Order: sequence, then C-alpha cells, then structure tokens
Amino acid sequence: MQYELIIFDWDGTLMDSVPRIVSCMQAAALEAEWGELSAAEVEDIIGLGLPEAIAQLCPGILPAQAERLRERYSHHFVTADATPMLFFAGVEAQIARLRGREQQRLAVATGKSRRGLDRIFAETDSGAWFHASRTADETRSKPHPQMLSELLVELEVPVERAVMVGDTEYDLEMARAIGMDRVGVTYGVHTPERLARSQPKWIANSINELFDRLYGE
Repeated sequence: MQYELIIFDWDGTLMDSVPRIVSCMQAAALEAEWGELSAAEVEDIIGLGLPEAIAQLCPGILPAQAERLRERYSHHFVTADATPMLFFAGVEAQIARLRGREQQRLAVATGKSRRGLDRIFAETDSGAWFHASRTADETRSKPHPQMLSELLVELEVPVERAVMVGDTEYDLEMARAIGMDRVGVTYGVHTPERLARSQPKWIANSINELFDRLYGE
C-alpha cells in the first residue's frame, strides 16, 4: 500500500541519537542527586516527553528534584555532551527519494520539545524534508495519540491513508489507539517482541528494508 502520509519518530528511527540521550540522562540523574541509572532504564523511556520520561524513570521524585534533573539533562544534551548524533546511514537519500514521489507527504511525531526539534532541524538542514511536525511539549506525550490526530487534521489526510513509523511501543501504541497503520523498526531501542505486541503491519530490521517497503518495492 502506498501511504499518502508517512509519520516518523525521530530518535532511534531516523537519527542515531540513543547513546547521547543515555549518557546525558545518566549524568543529569547523578547531578540531581537521584543516583545511577542504567542504560537499559534510560533506553526504555526514549520516545516519551521529558517530564513523562523523568516520572517513569524516577518514581516518587519530588518536583524540585525533577526540575533539576530536567535542567541538567537539557544542559548536557545541548552544550556539554560530545557524543555524536548522526542520521542512520542512508536516511538522507531515502527521504529524498520519498519526497520525489508525487503527492507524498512526510511528518515527524517526537518526544522532543519544539525547541529541541527545531534545533536539530537547523543543525542538520532537515526541516524542509517534512510537511509538518509535532512535539511532546506542544500537544500530549506518546503514547497518547493526540499528536497524530493533529497531524492528520493539519495535512487533511484520512487515518487510513497514513502510517506511523517508530522504534518503540510508545510510537506504535499511539497509532493503534486511533486505528492508524504502524511499522516498527528493530535498530532502535525496543525489542522485536515488544514491538510485535502492538500489532504493526510489519517490522523492518534496517533502513533500506524500511524505506524499500514504504516506497513499495
């Protein structure tokens, strides 16, 4: 099926940013005097909005400590951490191929903030790739489907003509909540078994497999 609208998650789906997210969150938790967080714990919440991620990572955390953790995470992510962040190999060329298809529309639905997404759009010159985007701080965080519903309204696409692509159950569950087709990718953070519980149309194991199938090859 050729989808009129393809909605992508960002971290772990288009961009190989998981190592940086993990290192920044671990450093922030220590500086906020919460304690050590394992890589697996942090990877589990990637995709959620930052307040929701902190609440899940640190159950019972007090508001002031949560704010300190949030502030230190943002500091590390923006200015202090040098862990590289690049698109997965082939993403730029594959997105360009999709954009060359008549009437194809692309969007982003991410747990990032608007400020964070706009920053990475500017740094990578990728904002023009997409017809619309939604972030967790301007609507509701995944797995609530509000950001998908808003994208459908903005781009005037019926739900049956759209698909959500992501590497976490949060991506797939928000699509399932409104009856949208969904595709999982295994090169991000959640396991194939975990993704399969959300009943995706299919699961891709590589960038090339993902885009070839989205393109209809």
